[in-house]
Amino acid sequence: MEDVPGVGKTTLAKTLAEVFGLDFKRVQFSADMLPSDIIGVNFFDISKKEFVFKKGPIFTEIFLADELNRATPKAQSALLEAMEERQVSVDGITYFLPDDFFVIATQNPNEHGIYPLPLSQLDRFGISISIGYPQREFEKQILKSQEVKLKDFKEEISFYKQKAKEIFVDEKIYDLILDLGDISRRLFSTGLSTRALLSLLDISKAYAMINERDFVIDEDIFTIFKYVSRHRLERDGYKKIIYAYYKS
Repeated sequence: MEDVPGVGKTTLAKTLAEVFGLDFKRVQFSADMLPSDIIGVNFFDISKKEFVFKKGPIFTEIFLADELNRATPKAQSALLEAMEERQVSVDGITYFLPDDFFVIATQNPNEHGIYPLPLSQLDRFGISISIGYPQREFEKQILKSQEVKLKDFKEEISFYKQKAKEIFVDEKIYDLILDLGDISRRLFSTGLSTRALLSLLDISKAYAMINERDFVIDEDIFTIFKYVSRHRLERDGYKKIIYAYYKS
């Protein structure tokens, strides 16, 4: 989530966790942070006379990396294995993360940060969004501190994850996704990766399910495409790809 401070990025992440009944942990990233501050560390337990692994905040279900680009590349890289494989390795031992492990990161677009994220890091994020300022009526509710009772959906998560996987995808949709990927690789020195195209497919299937369809349509792909590609390409690069696709 890339947006100015104070518009509710952290609140949104906490709300998602609360709605789905998931564990939530937030880490404020900074220049002096170490990978062990995120993953955890082995320490010698005198009473047991052995090394014991103390889990870090990454061992949760929804992990919020606040202002991720303020941390050094070394600290940022602590998330790479976790985001890709849902596991972390410490001193040759692998520790698995929860099945519903999910990373949300924030950064302020007006402050490019001390350490901009490398492409390998950006590519592990499925989508990039901007919240923006709320509409007047909703902002008034915020000012009045109106509370909303949230339903716990944790028991339904597995059901909907499986339902999204079963959404039908026609060959023409696969070809559309591949066409967009091919165009991005012709227009930019580093186009969309296979991981990016998989994100586009998976999120489009979820979007179709939200819209109460059991199949993906072109509109789903084009709607999601902006959010899947905006952090992987130059600013507004997705527009060039869409234009080139229709022109061809």
